[in-house]
Amino acid sequence: MKTVSLSGSLRENVGKKDAKALRNAGKVPCVLYGGKEQIHFTTEIANFKPILFTPNTYLIKINIQGTKYQAILQDVQYHPVSDNLLHADFLLIQDDKPVTVALPVVLKGAAPGVLRGGRLKIKLAKLKLKGLLKDIPEFIEINVSKLEIGQSVKVRDLNIKNITMLSPASAVIADVKTARGAALGEDGEEEAEGEGGEEGAGEAEESKE
Repeated sequence: MKTVSLSGSLRENVGKKDAKALRNAGKVPCVLYGGKEQIHFTTEIANFKPILFTPNTYLIKINIQGTKYQAILQDVQYHPVSDNLLHADFLLIQDDKPVTVALPVVLKGAAPGVLRGGRLKIKLAKLKLKGLLKDIPEFIEINVSKLEIGQSVKVRDLNIKNITMLSPASAVIADVKTARGAALGEDGEEEAEGEGGEEGAGEAEESKE
């Protein structure tokens, strides 16, 4: 997994008044949990820039007044009106304990179905999985170089060593659908499900997500 570093300071007081003062000073109240006890700390809001609004999932190395931890960002809270970052939860990661993360999907190769006029679409931008930190990759690479029109790659098709996939096995990760003007099949019939059928299938797939 990709890593970023973040430094913080222990909170002397925990409460709404103290949290508001911290936010006014450009800091974010945070909690690190997963260990023997929760650790309340603060960090500069600028430290979140590399880890928010990105498809990547990062291993975050947190330094809190000299004590170092490994964690992943578990949850963030935003103000409902201003959309300002209010609070962040981090989950402590230990080398010998499995962790659950969601990793981005990266497509590899050129799908033959696309070359014949089809349209390649990612149905799942991230996949949920579980494993030890040492076995978790930076991203999930999906080879689409054999996908023809009407074919797809599903979660059940993946086999990543020492990793347990938690996303539904039947879920479609990527597929190639017929687009307008797609090539005709060998029997002369258009390789399409029909305009209405395709759109209905697309809506059904999206509803599964």
